[in-house]
Amino acid sequence: MFNPSQADVRRFFCSVYAKAQAGQALEAIETIASLWMDEHREFHAELADEAAALATMAVPEDGTSNAFLHLSMHLSITEQCSIDQPRGIRQAVELLTHRRDSLHDAHHEVMDCLGQMLWESQRAGRPPDGQAYIDCVQRQATRD
Repeated sequence: MFNPSQADVRRFFCSVYAKAQAGQALEAIETIASLWMDEHREFHAELADEAAALATMAVPEDGTSNAFLHLSMHLSITEQCSIDQPRGIRQAVELLTHRRDSLHDAHHEVMDCLGQMLWESQRAGRPPDGQAYIDCVQRQATRD
């Protein structure tokens, strides 16, 4: 299993941003990442400066959004849906997307569920509960 470090993740997103800005060819996963970057122009300055991104890794968050975590979650959810893993996530996200009339807005709600599942898993010292995650997304999709 691929287990990138925080620095690896930041380098990946910064390099994809640089390649996209230069009009260079992107690999499939880079194209997906680039599309999510386009949705988040507020992160472009951070993505444009790899040295600063690496230098600020140890700096505690000041209440602002972590661009790299945020984009990583978009990428993770996209990949989960593409392979329907955990089983049922694709349908749950599609339902939420339809209800919100926006894949982007749906992803942001799914991020809350994903973050909650991971936090509970780490806190309890047990594997992530994929069914609880899907149930959370379905609850989001059925609430008004």
